[in-house]
Amino acid sequence: MRTSQRLGQRGTVETACLIPRRIYFLHAQRHGVWQVQPSPVVMCPVPTASALARKAGIVTHAISPPAAQPSSNSEAVSGVRGANWQVHKFGGTCMASADRIRAAAELMVASVGPDTSTCVVVSAMGNHPTSPIKVTDLILNMIKKASRQDAAFLVDLAALQEKHVETAKQLLGQSKELTQFVASLMDDITNLKAMLQAMSIAGMSTDAFSDFVVGHGELWSGRLFALCCRQLGADVAFMDTRDVLVVTPTSDGGSVDLDEQLSNGRMDDWFKANGPCKLVVATGFIARSREGTATTLKRNGSDFSATIMGALLRSRHITIWTDVDGVYSADPRKVPEAVCLPSMTYHEAWELSYFGANVLHPRTTLPAMKYHIPITIRNFFNQTASGTRISDFAMDMEVYQGKATIKGFATIDNVTLINVEGTGMVGVPGIASRIFSSVRDAGINVIMISQASSEQSICFAVKGSDGEAAARVLTDRFAESITAGRVSAIQVIPDCCVLAAVGQGMVARKGVAATMMGALAKANVNIKAIAQGSSEYNITVLIDQVDSERALRAVHSRFYLSDVPIGVGIVGPGLIGGTLIQQLREQRQLLKKEFGIDLRLLAVASSSKMLLRETGVDLDNWRQELDEKCDLDKFGNFLSTHYIPNRVIVDCTASDAPASKYINWMKQGIHVVTPNKKLGSGPLEQYQSVRRMQREGYIHFFYEGTVGAGLPVMGTLKHLLETGDKIIKIEGILSGTLSYIFNTFGDGRPFSEVVQDARVKGYTEPDPRDDLNGTDVARKVCILARECGLFLEMDQIPVESLVPEPLREVASSAEYMSRLPSFDGDMDAKLREAEDSGECLRYVGVVDAQTGRGSVELRRYPKSHPFAQLQGSDNIISFTTARYFKQPLIIRGPGAGADVTAAGVFSDLLRLAAYLGAPS
Repeated sequence: MRTSQRLGQRGTVETACLIPRRIYFLHAQRHGVWQVQPSPVVMCPVPTASALARKAGIVTHAISPPAAQPSSNSEAVSGVRGANWQVHKFGGTCMASADRIRAAAELMVASVGPDTSTCVVVSAMGNHPTSPIKVTDLILNMIKKASRQDAAFLVDLAALQEKHVETAKQLLGQSKELTQFVASLMDDITNLKAMLQAMSIAGMSTDAFSDFVVGHGELWSGRLFALCCRQLGADVAFMDTRDVLVVTPTSDGGSVDLDEQLSNGRMDDWFKANGPCKLVVATGFIARSREGTATTLKRNGSDFSATIMGALLRSRHITIWTDVDGVYSADPRKVPEAVCLPSMTYHEAWELSYFGANVLHPRTTLPAMKYHIPITIRNFFNQTASGTRISDFAMDMEVYQGKATIKGFATIDNVTLINVEGTGMVGVPGIASRIFSSVRDAGINVIMISQASSEQSICFAVKGSDGEAAARVLTDRFAESITAGRVSAIQVIPDCCVLAAVGQGMVARKGVAATMMGALAKANVNIKAIAQGSSEYNITVLIDQVDSERALRAVHSRFYLSDVPIGVGIVGPGLIGGTLIQQLREQRQLLKKEFGIDLRLLAVASSSKMLLRETGVDLDNWRQELDEKCDLDKFGNFLSTHYIPNRVIVDCTASDAPASKYINWMKQGIHVVTPNKKLGSGPLEQYQSVRRMQREGYIHFFYEGTVGAGLPVMGTLKHLLETGDKIIKIEGILSGTLSYIFNTFGDGRPFSEVVQDARVKGYTEPDPRDDLNGTDVARKVCILARECGLFLEMDQIPVESLVPEPLREVASSAEYMSRLPSFDGDMDAKLREAEDSGECLRYVGVVDAQTGRGSVELRRYPKSHPFAQLQGSDNIISFTTARYFKQPLIIRGPGAGADVTAAGVFSDLLRLAAYLGAPS
């Protein structure tokens, strides 16, 4: 043997060996015999134990975690075992093709170091795009066919043979290892064929026969893996775990327990026979009973094999290689922003696995937990990911800045709630025992139990398919009590879902349950039942099945996203809506960093097009991406089902169409923010329905921008009313357009010229009549009046229009403007009359709370009055109240313009965030 040496990291010497290798060529089969011909000897380089291991994050030198200590009642173990051992398990997807097996073998050969020995546990081959055959499933299917006397099992057997021969040829090439594997495979196929034929003749299959047959997938993948490692130059030994592991069935027959004493003895015998190997390839899933018959480790058997081998070897670490990055905080298929957890405790893994999360089965972790051996779940196809470490203590409690109190969320879908209640149950000993023994005798598993302290009711959840059966047996069991009235009802509530929050960090941590329940409430999810054990590892709630995904996303985002995530949909991306999007773009990062407010624009809708994006709209290019026909119902449905728990639609239009959707959006759990006056001044019944929904549905409706744009008019009015003040009168210049016109009118120009000037400067609508007719001011008066408790309709508010009667019906704004000068005399006369009295003209809206009336009219005010002091397009609103009677409360400032209106809407969004929990 020739060796070449180079200096590795930290001064260690790494040796690359050149091993003499004879390649064997496998020729076509003749008369059932494989023809083998050797080649000349060649020198083959073997990978050093360095780069591959470092790339995958596998340590090739002993680390120093606490040494695994055997329990006091276990026998001393052989000296070949200890913390120098590491165990790796490869699942079916990692073993699905020759390329994957070779990559795994290279990784394991590289993992062996001077102070490190490796045990590899392998599953049967899984399916692959080029070979969609999952070996274990196919074997089970063969057994079923043989038991039904269906000769098609022979076709499946031939497919198994072909899959493994082709894989071996690709993996091992024309070599002696290939010949060795094919020879053993053909022997096994012959034996399996005979056994399956016996099953077919008998028309049945015993558990012993089935366990023997089904374990061959692991045998074949283990032999392939070991032979590949041998080709790579490793000192490898193959272990058929049926020679080592001894198990006994559990009382329920659903699993097995390890006989550790017998298994330890057999492990010692195996090492005596095979020597102190640095690399052992062991079969997963299979073992023997005490009687010596072949059996399996049942559910999650290969993972169980890995933890058993780790315990028997007293290894320092166990790695489960699979096709996911680790254990996620929630199902990524339901919660796109689920995170891969760096670590978790055994108890957390148990709780999550019970709820169907893709975690190790609780029984699987027991051998490792007994000897304090950490387990890491890693992705074979993404070896840069560090995976999830499961051990006695989680190492990442600070990672999420205090949010790791809950590690994960999971659901059990399609369950039924059974509620047993009655006053005769109070104080009756054994009532719970009678309920659950009846359910047990019917073979029904109880998922969750909740009982009120009053003892008048006990409710529990079962699988949806067991709901009617559970109700039947309880009705029979308590027939006498029901007749006597002691039990008033046995209620069946179908279509429910169990949602669980799991985390060891919840223990003694105040407010976790409140935070979770608050997140559900804000997502408009109703809770039917709650259960929490005294260990505080788990909080479980029962909700409607239709709310399952929304609830899961709501609680997950509350603990794993920002303090207050809000999904935003904007209807009307015109001048105001477009400015709001620009303001969101500028402020979003600051709000997230400083206040924990995560405003995500998820949807935009114009009058004809809309844009829906699950992960968020590009705030720079959203106009170019408006890509589908606008459908406001679809727009609302998209937001209502989004995983972000808090959703808001901002209506920046002046249209009736979005306003008519508010009530439906709010019923879907969507908050509404708007400067659109159509709802507040629209039909009274519609307005009252929205306000009732606001009060009763935990849904917010903010409309500060409807009056005064960005001025705090509505907020001030609410504050006055909520603190017990009494409104006497509200009076104000509520139109920026008309404010500019009358602040300017009097500079010597006629009224028509002032209107034309306002139009040119962009203060008016395209048709100035829309401002001068007073309708906009009337809408604001209506909104203010309703806020004061005066339920006025628009037609109950008299409006003095500034559009001359003859010009109200002209066809176009151009014709209106051309004819307006002929009516200047009327307005000039009113101006002169006011000036002669030392007054000025102002167009105002008035709410008289004492008489219950509203009005819009042109009034005269002394030049010393605050209304006479305005400039430009400012608004001014005066509140005369019981407290502010001698001197009214005045609000003054810009009352029009896209910037200030958008800012007012933005302010409402931040108020919404404060209501939802953001810091003030």
